[in-house]
Amino acid sequence: MEIINYFVDLAGSFPKLFNQLPGAAAQGLIWGIMAIGVYITYRILEVSDLTVDGSIATGGAVAAMLIINGWSFWAAMAVAFLAGMLAGLVTGVFHTTMGIPAILSGILTQLALYSINLKIMLNKANTAVSVNKYTLLVSSRNVRALTLNNPMIPLIIVTILLVIFMYWFFNTEYGCSLRATGANQAMSRAQGINTELNKVVGLMFSNGIVALAGALLTQYQGYSDVNMGRGAIVIGLAAVIIGEVVFGKFKPFRGIAGKLLAVSLGAIIYYLVIQVVIWMGLNTNDLKMLTALVVAMFLAFPHWKGKLAARKAAREAMNGGNGHA
Repeated sequence: MEIINYFVDLAGSFPKLFNQLPGAAAQGLIWGIMAIGVYITYRILEVSDLTVDGSIATGGAVAAMLIINGWSFWAAMAVAFLAGMLAGLVTGVFHTTMGIPAILSGILTQLALYSINLKIMLNKANTAVSVNKYTLLVSSRNVRALTLNNPMIPLIIVTILLVIFMYWFFNTEYGCSLRATGANQAMSRAQGINTELNKVVGLMFSNGIVALAGALLTQYQGYSDVNMGRGAIVIGLAAVIIGEVVFGKFKPFRGIAGKLLAVSLGAIIYYLVIQVVIWMGLNTNDLKMLTALVVAMFLAFPHWKGKLAARKAAREAMNGGNGHA
């Protein structure tokens, strides 16, 4: 009887779910931009970078303080991007010049950024940026409005422009050298490519995009928080893996532009799924655990798929051999 009542109550709350889905999609678009930054290091450079947990908060903190001090949101977002690039530069120097492993370099930078972000926000854990007082590019207040004020419109435009720019960049000579660095460092060095410099530049681009997403997230939610980046790398990886698993088999998503777009769509799917799970009654305290499980499952999927394909090929070979005999 309790199960029946649960499903009856669930069906009655459908309107609440539909009201929450636009907000989840908007958050997915913002985190999709962040995931594009993660994709650059994780897939293109083949570098495990944990700086993003700190650099996304850096972007949010910088944008919040500049907007409060009278800067336009465009200028604040540009400076946030540069601040993220600076964070990536520090990680890159740790890794290439000082010889510290990439994952540990990211952790060190992330740790330092916590204190830096507090200093940026004048030693406050959070800073409000109200849409009532400042002109913002996006705001959650208008997420269900069928007008040009809906934040999903500028977020879609920003995502498309970013994908177009990254498509152009990674097809330039230098962009191809970055991709070659991640694909085969030894061969790249043999061709005269400065792989160490490319790693630094890639980390700078990656964290610049992550910080840009932080600036957008701050405007959307109306405040910047020193802990807003906690677990960001997990969400970014979830978006990357979901995008690859769901859209990777389709031809339009096999090029660099398609892969970046798939990453953004993966973030939207992730947040829509999370919203549905919350609507079904999951305790919000369990979200981190759910996120870890989702990422683990999607990471394991290609491995399981490969093992099943290998077993199938082995069986077919065995059956073919028996038939020939």
